[in-house]
Amino acid sequence: MLKDRSRRGYDRLGKEAGVSGSSLHRYCSGLSVPADYRVVHAFAKVCGASAEELRELHRLWALADTDRDAPATAAKDNPEPEPGPELEPVPVPEAHEPAVPAQESPGPEDVTPLEITPDETGKSRRSQVPEKWSSRFAILAAVVVVVLVAGFVWMPDWSSDDASPAAGDRLLYSGACKSVSMGQHDECVREVQTLLARAKGKLAVDGDFGPETLRRLTAFQVLAGLPATNVVDDATKKALYAQKVTMTTWSPAKVEKRVREVFVEDPDTAVAIARCTSFLDPLYVLPNTNGSRNWGVFQISDARLRELDGTPLRAFDPDWNIKAAHRLWSARHDFHDWPSCEAALKDKAKDKAKS
Repeated sequence: MLKDRSRRGYDRLGKEAGVSGSSLHRYCSGLSVPADYRVVHAFAKVCGASAEELRELHRLWALADTDRDAPATAAKDNPEPEPGPELEPVPVPEAHEPAVPAQESPGPEDVTPLEITPDETGKSRRSQVPEKWSSRFAILAAVVVVVLVAGFVWMPDWSSDDASPAAGDRLLYSGACKSVSMGQHDECVREVQTLLARAKGKLAVDGDFGPETLRRLTAFQVLAGLPATNVVDDATKKALYAQKVTMTTWSPAKVEKRVREVFVEDPDTAVAIARCTSFLDPLYVLPNTNGSRNWGVFQISDARLRELDGTPLRAFDPDWNIKAAHRLWSARHDFHDWPSCEAALKDKAKDKAKS
């Protein structure tokens, strides 16, 4: 739809978005999914997508990316069984010998019941049980013991005040919400969204775990000092209910003002770049399929953070993020670290000049 609306060919759009025309054709035709969302974002920007369309496009890409990884995940979770030991071949009887039928697993009627017989002292004792059945009974007993022990160990400890589901006010601790992650649509997701909203996170409470919820969850985990796992694990549930983390941050107007103050050399372009990458949202996060992420106002990547001696938590500080972006700009006095947005801005400037 975006491509048709732009009235431009794949080659031109690909050049402006920083991707080959043939790759762009495969993406738009649904033949493959881009490995990095930034390609999709750049394509949408050069097509003039609105902020709402960009959000919807990110949601669709995330779902497609999840579906693409599903077969690999299933294979990982269900590996092929390892080959067992080789069995010795059963000798084939001679022609004059009657063939002995192959042994089959005994059914209930084939099991010889245990008999109680007196021994030479007059005391009762159990009759001899074949060795193979003794081992099977032992294995069965061991399995029962393991299951019972595991059941007691696995039972959640509701004695803690922080994890008590008393009065049903902590839905995430119920059996229905053991795992909450991308792609879910239920009351467990709605509970997570409600708790994120109470922490001053800006998101819709609709029960749909999409990219918007994932971004806010990731930001919350970082602000809470937790690993950004992309799922609502036990530590995250505890932090959400504790309500000790606030996601309050700068407004877009304050972000723009600070960008202009720092990028005195080219404030208009800097603001346009920041708006392109994060909509001037200091807690904006974009995940990449290689496991890396981009953080904050100027979407500084994990690799750049390491170079700048930064962390995701520092990247969520808008003042630090803006100054760090200016350090990157100072290397060449251009915005080469944001090629997709820069290309879109240059294209718009050309169109404006022609008009």
